[in-house]
Amino acid sequence: MTRDELKKLIMGPIATVPTPFDDDFEVDYGRMAVATQWWVEQGLVKGRSVLKVAAAMGEGPMLSDAEWPALLRTVVQAAKGKAAIMCGLHHKDTKRTIEDAKKAQDLGAIGLQITPPIFNDPSQDDILRFFEAISNAVSIGIMVYNNPWYPGGNVLPETIRKMADFEQVVAIKWNAGEGAEYDDMRTFAHIFNVIDNSVQPIRCHKLGGRGHVQTVVDSYAPHAFRVWDLMEAGKYDEALPLYESVMLPLRKLAAKFSQRSGGQARLKKGMMFLMGMPMGASRPPSLPLNDEELGELRQLLLSYGWPW
Repeated sequence: MTRDELKKLIMGPIATVPTPFDDDFEVDYGRMAVATQWWVEQGLVKGRSVLKVAAAMGEGPMLSDAEWPALLRTVVQAAKGKAAIMCGLHHKDTKRTIEDAKKAQDLGAIGLQITPPIFNDPSQDDILRFFEAISNAVSIGIMVYNNPWYPGGNVLPETIRKMADFEQVVAIKWNAGEGAEYDDMRTFAHIFNVIDNSVQPIRCHKLGGRGHVQTVVDSYAPHAFRVWDLMEAGKYDEALPLYESVMLPLRKLAAKFSQRSGGQARLKKGMMFLMGMPMGASRPPSLPLNDEELGELRQLLLSYGWPW
């Protein structure tokens, strides 16, 4: 697919879907198939959202090189061509990332979220060569995941602009790091779909962005789509308070819960459980939400008027 075709798919409120585990912490592929069908029924379909599999909040870094392809295959098959499915690839060198990218492409992903090879301590030129090589190796979309909080993960605006000729690089998951300002995205938003990853989706959209990482879209899609539709209609004064009324209390609760145990998927899995689609616990050492934490989360969701 061309960049323009892929940009029509990699946009909107993007769902980083959790990975279900059974009581022995093995991947529950049957549960993933059921959840995928449920997400499609909730409207997470092509041109409306993206199902991002095996990304960080989906516990991708905890999966083996045998598990993530099987998980991706499960989602692709269960979606039956109705959803845009991306796969997260994490911090590997160029050779291994290309191998994984081709595997994901063969399994039916329409795009890849790829992080810089941080363990290579890359320079900005290294990062350019890395993404150019992957772009030349695949025919599906690439979303560059800027990781400014990791040494070697900060992709500067100048570097991003130099990717304009990398045909398969279609999106930038944006969070400004050292040496950049958030509004620098203006200089490349006309080239790539900028996807906010800094809890500023309205600001991003005003600057020409085309999506954002949405923590709750896979738990309760109507809220996420309402915020997105308001942004698309230019009704930012309505979109901002609606978004913040849900996201800010959830982030505060997540910070509180993380004092007992870390893990990016813990809150997400708690929400999925309360919404009637349990996905199991995270793999150790992360702990699931306990009864007290689930009770606090339940009261917060009730205050939003969300059903389950």
